[in-house]
Amino acid sequence: MPNLADLFTRGGNVAIKLDDVELTYDQLDDAVARTAGLLQAKGIEPGDRVAVMLPNVPYFPIAYYGALRAGAVVVPLNPLLKEREVAFHLGDSGAKVLFAWHHSANAAHAGAEQAGADCVLVEPGALEALAARCEPVTHSVPRAGSDTAVILYTSGTTGTPKGAELTHANLIRNMEVMRALFEITETDVTLGALPFFHAFGQTCALNATLAAGGTLTLLPRFDAAKALQIFERDAVTVFEGVPTMFTALLHELGDASSLRVCVSGGAAMPVEVMLAFERRFGCAVLEGYGLSETSPVASFNRPDRERKPGSIGLPIDGVELRLLDDGEIAIRGHNVMKGYWNKPEATAEVLSEDGWFRTGDIGRVDDDGYFSVIDRKKELVIRGGYNVYPREIEEVLYEHPAVREAAVVGVPHASLGEEVGAAISLKAGVTASPDELRAFVKARVAAYKYPRIVWLLDELPKGPTGKILKRAIVPPAA
Repeated sequence: MPNLADLFTRGGNVAIKLDDVELTYDQLDDAVARTAGLLQAKGIEPGDRVAVMLPNVPYFPIAYYGALRAGAVVVPLNPLLKEREVAFHLGDSGAKVLFAWHHSANAAHAGAEQAGADCVLVEPGALEALAARCEPVTHSVPRAGSDTAVILYTSGTTGTPKGAELTHANLIRNMEVMRALFEITETDVTLGALPFFHAFGQTCALNATLAAGGTLTLLPRFDAAKALQIFERDAVTVFEGVPTMFTALLHELGDASSLRVCVSGGAAMPVEVMLAFERRFGCAVLEGYGLSETSPVASFNRPDRERKPGSIGLPIDGVELRLLDDGEIAIRGHNVMKGYWNKPEATAEVLSEDGWFRTGDIGRVDDDGYFSVIDRKKELVIRGGYNVYPREIEEVLYEHPAVREAAVVGVPHASLGEEVGAAISLKAGVTASPDELRAFVKARVAAYKYPRIVWLLDELPKGPTGKILKRAIVPPAA
């Protein structure tokens, strides 16, 4: 099993593009070699942790593969993290070096100083000048398949974030399966809009595209109008995004006729959004499922099999899914993490001795073996003893013509325990009252399920990947 850094080939084809900036595979290889040399000059040894806190710019793959080539473990971080968060992630992982984007200089320097890490600010020209003085590392430090390649910190919805240890074998095998599933070749152009510090963007866009010899055209901050411009300018064939990106594209004018395959993950995609996108752009959307702890992909709808909107499809090759007694989805296979970094007790809570990982998601499986996610176990609303799955109610809300985005949450209630609440943003130029939306759902679901508390927001809070953050939604005061 090779080092993950060896996955991309050499040659004159364009590997990375950001508007007018282009890097060929040979140029990428040279930059990676010099960055690995810089790290070795700083005393980095195999197994040491190197944090990469960069947006989707060409320096991300340079730092990412440079660290891996030096035999280090990459700790990808969101470039929007604040000082205390940077200090936590560096301290917890024991990272010795932090590559940080110059726009994040204050938080990066302060956090690195607290954690005792060496902060390398990355800005155009500066990293090149620094690395040019170092001896390039032309061959990757050998690593075993079981060696940790990346530590991905989970979003920390419960307690402090935990670092999922993903091995070289985890990431290479997951990338190979996705590359084959999407049939990515050297003629493909993938839009790199999903953050590379996140598992989805890293495996399915960055690693899969470069392993195939294709071109990755970058969009550091998602903007639907800009994305459509890039689709047309670069003849993008592969688009991978979270549901909110698909929703945003529906509300912009532009051409996307070059698209060959569209992929959705990171959160459940409302069926109405999927069907509307396909009608508008004429490209089938394949929905999948996974977590940071599973490298990330565990299941997917296949391009050559029946596609079931609203389903997360079938387990990918080499991976098993099953439902536990309470309906929780469990996963076993080549994609499951080694464990949580330095957290054996937390690891034991989710990972059985025979390799089954408990996801915390409630699901179901049909007679054809297709899985669906009903909801997150911890997002389940229990109203007067009755279980209400927010996903089901959200699907109904998305059927209303005025609804742009919806999130259903539990609101504390004195006698019922929890009441069903719905935060909603509306499409531009249309109106709908909370009473109208409440009545719409009431007419379509059992009496205990419809949201009694409905409120409108201009925008629902979202995390760095564009996923709606339910924990950040604050119900209106009674």
